[in-house]
Amino acid sequence: MTEQKEQAQAGKIMLVGIGPGSVEHMTQRARDAIAEADVVIGYVTYIKLVADLLEGKEIIRKSMTEELDRAISALEAAEAGKKVALISSGDAGVYGMAGPTFEVLFQAGWTPEHAVQIEIIPGASALNSCAARVGAPLTHDFCAISLSDLLTPWPTIARRLDAVAYADFVVALYNPKSGRRTRQIVEAQRLFLRHRRPDTPVAIVKSAYRRRERIEFTTLDRMAEADIGMLSTVLIGNSNTFVRHGLMVTPRGYANKYDLEEGGSTLAGEKAGRSLSTGLLGWLENIQAEHAAGATLEALALQHQLPLDYIRATLSEPLEEAPKMMEEESTSE
Repeated sequence: MTEQKEQAQAGKIMLVGIGPGSVEHMTQRARDAIAEADVVIGYVTYIKLVADLLEGKEIIRKSMTEELDRAISALEAAEAGKKVALISSGDAGVYGMAGPTFEVLFQAGWTPEHAVQIEIIPGASALNSCAARVGAPLTHDFCAISLSDLLTPWPTIARRLDAVAYADFVVALYNPKSGRRTRQIVEAQRLFLRHRRPDTPVAIVKSAYRRRERIEFTTLDRMAEADIGMLSTVLIGNSNTFVRHGLMVTPRGYANKYDLEEGGSTLAGEKAGRSLSTGLLGWLENIQAEHAAGATLEALALQHQLPLDYIRATLSEPLEEAPKMMEEESTSE
């Protein structure tokens, strides 16, 4: 930014997450931001999704690969004193326009003290909306990985896929396939099958909450054969995920502690509101006992599928210090 531009009456950039696309699933703040805006900038498809809110606005439409151009246009309009709604589907901070915009801003010398104001307005990301359409697949640990190699080297993507498959995360795959990128989903399947059962549940949701929504349930070994495109999100379950009555569910883990058939009473050896007997403290006691009984570090690492140096470091600390590592169990349970 030049000094002259900084002294001029500057405007505001609102990074708006419009959610899955239907106006009723946008937040009130997202709708208000578009109403306040002088200029609305976005990918052509996203502009169409909010067309009913754009009367009287200056509209700047950009194509799929013009993210930096969108951010530059937003900055130029804000420097001219305009309020700008730079829209992203889902959440602006999840594979959306927040990142590219800050890159452009920082390159231009912007800081929070500059006259151009920035507001990030969150929206439901694709993993949220797609999960809601198929049941409750994300109720335990999960992660998101984009299969787009337009900006990320494939070996980086492949290492991430292999790591999360091994670690038993539920995974949401973004940008799984396009007209030119057809092999990435096949390679993702190959990596997951190294660690997951072939019958692991998979849900493929295309255009959630939009006019051409399509939902397909399949399994990991059949995943690459399904109808998948750029508007699809692929949800891969973990080792406990199941599909019943047309709903994909990942258990939170209550069956590890409570007898669900007996009114939720606590199982033997467990205490309500306390870590599992196989939680950190119980596990530390067990491996200390196993090591004292003659189990080698290598055997313990192999048994628990954990790094050898981690087992060594853990066993090197006195057991009585372990409570310092413990936190209160999450009240979300």
